Amino acid sequence: MKSAPLAIVAATALAAGAAAGAWIYRSRAPEPAAPATALPPLALAASLPEVSLLDREGMPRGFDHWRGRSLIVNFWATWCAPCRREIPLLERLQVENAGDGFQVVGVAVDYRDKVLAYADEMDISYPLLIGEQEALDAAAAFGVDIVGLPFTVFSDAQGRIIAAHIGELTAAEAGVILAAVRRVNSGGATPLQARADIERGLRAPPPAAAEG
Repeated sequence: MKSAPLAIVAATALAAGAAAGAWIYRSRAPEPAAPATALPPLALAASLPEVSLLDREGMPRGFDHWRGRSLIVNFWATWCAPCRREIPLLERLQVENAGDGFQVVGVAVDYRDKVLAYADEMDISYPLLIGEQEALDAAAAFGVDIVGLPFTVFSDAQGRIIAAHIGELTAAEAGVILAAVRRVNSGGATPLQARADIERGLRAPPPAAAEG
């Protein structure tokens, strides 16, 4: 892949920066310790940026194509194992939440031919935007200087960014975030209140397994 001023690193390397970003959440899955070198804080844009990337058919498309829908924007690559593991969950999120106005959009930071082949192999049904430097530029437009893959951004129906998640997303984490976005869409919470709800929800210990 071409060299770029925007770095792609393992999601674990973003731990220091994630702690400084009030809107960015990191998976609690056991992972290696982050490098000792301090990384700059992450600060997201307030709303979905204006970008243009080629879709699977080779047509330029931006996030405004889905105006009025709550987006789940997932940055991924074919060489990223957690990204590949995440795809079945993203498929389920699309199917289960489309009726509530949610739309999953994958942004592949990868070679186009590899993405198309893998998307066909995995039968990915949600829209994909594809690029190398262009996809890195799209990540930078979100206000991110260092991209840890996978990286998922959640917006409300007005295009306001509610939260982002670094690392492999779990069904439980997605449920907490989507519930908060629904409250914003219904007028039951402001984006700020939703972020506080998400933070509390993701910090809560997972439910204990039922005894046999």
